[in-house]
Amino acid sequence: MKILITGARGMLGTTLQQHLHQHELLATDLPELDITDPAKVDGVMQRFVPDLVVHTAAATNVDGCEADPDTAMRVNALGSAIVAAAAGRINARLIALSTDYVFDGSAAHAYHEFDTPAPRSVYGISKLAGETAVRAHCPDHTIVRTAWLYGASGPSFLHTMLKLGSQAGPALKVVHDQCGNPTSTDALASLITRLILHPIPGVIHGSCEGEATWYEFAVAIFKAYNLKRELKPCSTLEFPRPAPRPANSRLDNRVLRLAGIAPMPHWLDALASYISECKLNEERSG
Repeated sequence: MKILITGARGMLGTTLQQHLHQHELLATDLPELDITDPAKVDGVMQRFVPDLVVHTAAATNVDGCEADPDTAMRVNALGSAIVAAAAGRINARLIALSTDYVFDGSAAHAYHEFDTPAPRSVYGISKLAGETAVRAHCPDHTIVRTAWLYGASGPSFLHTMLKLGSQAGPALKVVHDQCGNPTSTDALASLITRLILHPIPGVIHGSCEGEATWYEFAVAIFKAYNLKRELKPCSTLEFPRPAPRPANSRLDNRVLRLAGIAPMPHWLDALASYISECKLNEERSG
């Protein structure tokens, strides 16, 4: 299969290239492909003529999006519309990545695909607008929402904790009243690989099973890496950020269950696999 990846040098894009190496890949990113440039996107699509486009390119700095909403909307909304329209014109299938931030985080349950989005941040608003554009411009599409992503190339919460945890200093305060599903890029790339073989139209959720707070995630990271710096739980109010964060980022992979697709791994198992792979790579590199 001919597969075009946008955002190929990002965390997920890098992992996807490893998972999809048996296909004919065109891995694109800035500067060679600006998804907000219709002529360039159309030109690449028309020359390569992919069977499938995996659209991972996005403005993902949540606080940066809050400070610069025009860039967020240009990349996440307009850029997604341009990619979707170009894919639609050549009858390519499109898998587009989205986020838990399309929900406001006020529900008592884990959000499933049939819950109504209500984003609170510019990032969430722009990603929801991107979902709408994908639906409008590419009939053959799957939108995959995920959450709390980390992977080998970073940056991510895990990388931040490793850096801070290896430094001397006072106890690190980590938010303990936001809950979600830590998800590895490897687990998500495996799901996308399965979706290539067994397509599911519409919206699906693709986060690891189980749940944790940021503090609990940090504790698991510190334990796995034997980091000794002290961790202390704190509230969101003690750690203010420019963009509002959902208190409840939990995603329920309901459509995967309904479709009979094998479940995502538990987040602790995915974290252990990630760490084992990292250590193996370190040994191979000397």
